[in-house]
Amino acid sequence: MSASLTRYAVLGNPVAHSRSPAIHAAFARQTGQALVYERVLAPLDGFGDTVRAFAASGENPGKGCNVTVPFKFEAFALAPRHTERATLAGAANTLRFDAEGWLADNTDGVGLVRDIEANAGVALAGRRVLLIGAGGAAAGVLGPLLAARPAQVVVANRTPAKAQALVDSHAAWAAAHGASLQASGLDAPGTAFDVVLNASASSLQGAASPVPAAVLAPGALAVDLMYGAAAQPFLAWARAAGAVARDGLGMLVEQAAEAFCVWRGVRPLTAPVLQALREQLAAERHAA
Repeated sequence: MSASLTRYAVLGNPVAHSRSPAIHAAFARQTGQALVYERVLAPLDGFGDTVRAFAASGENPGKGCNVTVPFKFEAFALAPRHTERATLAGAANTLRFDAEGWLADNTDGVGLVRDIEANAGVALAGRRVLLIGAGGAAAGVLGPLLAARPAQVVVANRTPAKAQALVDSHAAWAAAHGASLQASGLDAPGTAFDVVLNASASSLQGAASPVPAAVLAPGALAVDLMYGAAAQPFLAWARAAGAVARDGLGMLVEQAAEAFCVWRGVRPLTAPVLQALREQLAAERHAA
């Protein structure tokens, strides 16, 4: 590997499925940036050691990494410096290894909001939003969702106390942006939401939806933060209920562009990369 190529990576467990290397390679070509982006499998009990080894490896140490499940809370704790959005989430999906100390950021939420508003064409201002889940994914997106000034956000989780803790940590932020914010269990979170976001682990477990179909208003936008095969049961459930179904591929590309900007100081164009990725996934499904 050429020492002139700055190294980045995605760390997670599992990580072999990640499309992030292809996305960042496309961004690098588009912007003329000399970098290489890898996949790094982190042991479930060795995330910190894996990150430190990547950041200090040999003659060409890594300069930053993305972090995926299940390490986003650990990533936040590893860094002495945090952006405002990472601090609000208490979780990080992006680390930058600076000489003055590692920086933790969270680009998930801005990626999701950009995909909803710019790519799906749905303005969040004044809408009623249901956010399913209260783990790292939900924590990462809630702040930017509230900053888009919806009328209401309900956080629904299998353990209502966990949803309430997430709501409590964002209460002041919600008030500052004029949004109503409540917590709920999964059985009766409310009805007729304009936007329903699945940030729970249900997709990884092959479940269609952890909430009743009544949560969907006619023509609602229903987004699973997962993509590929994992998202299909939720998307089929949403379509059967009359909603507009969308997977998390656009969010993946948009959050990657934000991370790329954090690392390199330049923002790539996302539309051509998202289009190419959708075509690739469609070809893979056809071949299968």
